[in-house]
Amino acid sequence: MSDTDSFIEEVTEEVRRDRLFALMKKYGWIAAVAVVGIVGGAAFNEWQKAQDTAAAQQLGDDMIAALEPEGAAARAQALAGVQADGAAAAALVDLIRAAELAEAGDAAGAVSVLDAVAANGEIPTIYRQVAAFKSLLVQGDSLDEAERRVRLEGLTQTAPSLRLAAEEQLALLDIQQAKPEAALERLERIVADAEVTQDLRRRASQLIVALGGELEPANPTGQ
Repeated sequence: MSDTDSFIEEVTEEVRRDRLFALMKKYGWIAAVAVVGIVGGAAFNEWQKAQDTAAAQQLGDDMIAALEPEGAAARAQALAGVQADGAAAAALVDLIRAAELAEAGDAAGAVSVLDAVAANGEIPTIYRQVAAFKSLLVQGDSLDEAERRVRLEGLTQTAPSLRLAAEEQLALLDIQQAKPEAALERLERIVADAEVTQDLRRRASQLIVALGGELEPANPTGQ
């Protein structure tokens, strides 16, 4: 490499450094802001997690305290005063409060709370479906049979986690309407379903026997 080429390379490198320093002086604040933003964002996320944890713990403590009084009516009243941060947490408190109202004999109050939860589009779907199902159970025979059937059938289609429980209620409605064959068919489907719980299978099996049906013998080999 000639002296001329070496000199040109040195000058070029010096110009590059000068440009780099100039760019850093001009735009370096952007990098600084980005670094501060990243660090600040991480700190905010940790703070938010701590806040959420503290809120959840406070809600749990408040609910435990509200469930301490003797008598369902007193517990329902105490739960009504629990402050929940967020629609989902409030829905959980309301579901428990509705159960206490129902136990206290205030079916109308329980149904009002449950229907409000079921109609709240801001909360997770599962909470709304559970509230709708519980409302049907609390209303029982006071609700028109045709409307009860429509609502239960809707839950079998739209609420996978409540499908079999809704089917059980439909079987009971079939029995109530003197449709034993339809009830037996529905109960047999429940017993044979792979997702059925032991408690539900036992209840369905007992109803099948009570209706004069026959249970399929258990296969010990699992084949």
